[in-house]
Amino acid sequence: MSARVLRIEWKRSAAPWPGIVVLGGSLAVFCLIDGIWWKGTAGWTAQWTTMAMWTRYLLGFWWPLAVGIGAVYGLRESRSRMAELLVTTPRPAWHRAALSAGALALALVAGFGLLLLVGGVQVALGGTAYTPLGWLPISLVAALALVAGAVFGMGVARALPSVLTPPALVVLVLLLTGVLLRQNGDGVLPVSIAAPSRLAQLSPVTVEPREMLLTLSGSVHLGQTLWLLGLLATGFALLSAVTRRARLLAVIPVLVGLAVALPVLPSAPRDAYVVDRAAAAQVCDGPVCVTQANRARLPELALRGKEALRVLHDLLGDKAPTSVREDTMLRALGQERPLSGDVVLVDFDERQLVDAKGEQLTRVLIGQGLAPNCHGHSDREGGGSDDVAVQSIAVSWALHDPRLQPLEPKGTEAWSLKTWADADTSWEKLMAAPPAEQRSRIAAVRAATVSCSGYVQLSALAGETAR
Repeated sequence: MSARVLRIEWKRSAAPWPGIVVLGGSLAVFCLIDGIWWKGTAGWTAQWTTMAMWTRYLLGFWWPLAVGIGAVYGLRESRSRMAELLVTTPRPAWHRAALSAGALALALVAGFGLLLLVGGVQVALGGTAYTPLGWLPISLVAALALVAGAVFGMGVARALPSVLTPPALVVLVLLLTGVLLRQNGDGVLPVSIAAPSRLAQLSPVTVEPREMLLTLSGSVHLGQTLWLLGLLATGFALLSAVTRRARLLAVIPVLVGLAVALPVLPSAPRDAYVVDRAAAAQVCDGPVCVTQANRARLPELALRGKEALRVLHDLLGDKAPTSVREDTMLRALGQERPLSGDVVLVDFDERQLVDAKGEQLTRVLIGQGLAPNCHGHSDREGGGSDDVAVQSIAVSWALHDPRLQPLEPKGTEAWSLKTWADADTSWEKLMAAPPAEQRSRIAAVRAATVSCSGYVQLSALAGETAR
């Protein structure tokens, strides 16, 4: 296929439009909507792997559309009533198929590649120091899925030249994708209830990324690649076929790809989404450790973490935490995290830590050491203001503040206003108590929060009986 012929194909056909739709539509979703993909360490521009996973997530929209656009593109010969004329030409049918399929494939790859370029530039400018190569297979399989889907749509439309073929394919693929992605897991890893695990993993669409450390396993990449190559081969064979026998034989590649891919794909969902061990590796500066993926945050955290540990040691003595560690445990949304009195856990998804620097970061770490929260306070998990109010009182007491200093802005909702009003009352009662009583109340609150006992800490700080 010469470059000149390809340029003519691009100028005189609708081949460039699928790539434009994928690029423009994805950027419209990501850039014009302030969604969860901009939040936390699993945001689409926070890390390379999450960027690739979010673009795979959007295949839930673009994969069925690519199949449908391919089908529309495959109907052009029948619409122009040139099919019989082209059959009589000496040029082989697979030459014509390669020209149209190649033009459409290049448009889709270019559009998807530009989307990755936009995301990659933002990731690089975001200051991440972790640059893995594990995101490349995620994106390459996505590009292959778009091409295979489009060529398959072209082939089906060539074999079934009806105006109903494109919408029927779009609806069928959309429903199939939705069925395979119907999830009801433990909130940490996806578990399909609508199809066996291996069948569910045939879909190139991934679930919404929630954990920075999760990625797809190598067996998923290999299995999906084999299946998509079979789908691509079947689409091209249907597009090139000129006899009924050739169309029947064209089904063989996709069946072979399916038969080879299913044994390769993991049998359990927990083997499909795995922890990126390189990203989760610990990088330490003395008693302060973070993951390799967040090592750019280590210098500031180490400085403020050591200061917080010193303050906690002065207050708690031998019972004080001895280290600061990034929380790497995979949890379901809203699930309690196991706490230890020896470690101050840091989760960079928590609202208090997203932009905390300098003295504010020290205060947050002291609060986590004195009254750690059992549940996450992130944009994905929510979290009430009770824990923040308790931590604010504990930190203000520890640093001898003349008045209560909230660790985060007070909300304007009725329940938030009531919580902070109760916090002001508890602060006044705590400061009115003798020093020994103050230490006793703080110690009781710390013991209750570390054990996640559900104790009403504001009442305890005020010296009231737990209820």
